[in-house]
Amino acid sequence: MPLEDGGPARPRGRQVNGEVSGTPALRAMGDPSLRAATAPGGSRTEVMAEGWEPGPALGDGDVTPGGAPQRAGQHEEALMTELSELVQKVVKSSSWWERHGVDASILACSFLLLPAGFLCLRSAQAIPFLVGVLTLGVVHHTLTVKGSHLASHNALTESKSWGKVWAIFFIELCSAFTVEQATYNHVKIHHGYTNVIGLGDSSTWKLPFLNRYVYMFIAPLAVPVLTPLVALDLLRNVEWKAALRTLCCMFLGFYCHYWLLLHVSGFQSPWSALLCMLLTRSLLAHPYIHVNIFQHIGLPMFAADRKPKRIHLMSLGVLNLPRNALLDWSFGHSLISCHVEHHLFPSLSDNMCLKIKPIVSQYLKQKKLPYNEDTYSSRLRLFLQRYEELMVHAPPITELVGIQ
Repeated sequence: MPLEDGGPARPRGRQVNGEVSGTPALRAMGDPSLRAATAPGGSRTEVMAEGWEPGPALGDGDVTPGGAPQRAGQHEEALMTELSELVQKVVKSSSWWERHGVDASILACSFLLLPAGFLCLRSAQAIPFLVGVLTLGVVHHTLTVKGSHLASHNALTESKSWGKVWAIFFIELCSAFTVEQATYNHVKIHHGYTNVIGLGDSSTWKLPFLNRYVYMFIAPLAVPVLTPLVALDLLRNVEWKAALRTLCCMFLGFYCHYWLLLHVSGFQSPWSALLCMLLTRSLLAHPYIHVNIFQHIGLPMFAADRKPKRIHLMSLGVLNLPRNALLDWSFGHSLISCHVEHHLFPSLSDNMCLKIKPIVSQYLKQKKLPYNEDTYSSRLRLFLQRYEELMVHAPPITELVGIQ
């Protein structure tokens, strides 16, 4: 994937409420499901191991303040090492329940709620029927967003073998996407090159031909339809065995949902069952789209050969939203209030990201590093007011001035 705008750095914007003024965003490079990048075998970009930044081939540390890149780079690496040691102490002192049990219980509870949701849809009364829709909608997003996200980072278990099993279950069976592409696009590209233009800059979420109101409030309803279509297109980039496995899992997931609506919930026609599937699968599609753009777009963007070290890259280019009971349950802490922590330590579970949040926030503030936080309503107003700037036009590259 070619890089965009690799020229001289432009003046850096002013940081206000966790975003950078005067920093518009990239033009569209895909659609609002998972990133439609080339599969690992066909990529022209060297990817990194999860949790660690790319090597010097992309010029990491070439531009640092004070004219001493090597010394500044060593200082930044020392900061990341020090923070990692503090976090590692917390992880080692935590029980299995804290590391994995809490999130596994949330996913298990979601499974246990499925029968109640399907049975509520049998009712001819409005309130029980709406309870069923709400229950199935929340369960669907918990499995497909929280479950898939944790599985893509192998954060559900410490076993790699079981991690692969859970990844196939949550990503392919529940979410109708292929594991290889989801992991590559999210873990290797987005996490490896967060806010690096042309790579992990979140431009896959932009559809500049849509106006602000259509994009923010109507287009999210199409996510349940777009996601499997994008997945089918990306199957061209994976081995035939993986493609066949994905197709089988996608079909099984959709058919099980459809069959249960007909035979348990009592829907009389295929079209009414399909409409209910669309309704429940798009119930939280709006915050899903919003969260994915709020937490990166509008923050500093960097060229691949002119970017800071990992700790600065993540503190500058990632934003936390406040805690929200519904979104915390359905999406997980690492996607809502602990997104900074998640990008710094992506292999930790949602509960562990929440546990290390005070340590990370205190450390970054103590070292005079950015710790971006903003409210959901504030970001929504910002994107509605500056939609053209943030979601249509290409951003300037942030100049590495003032990064100490």
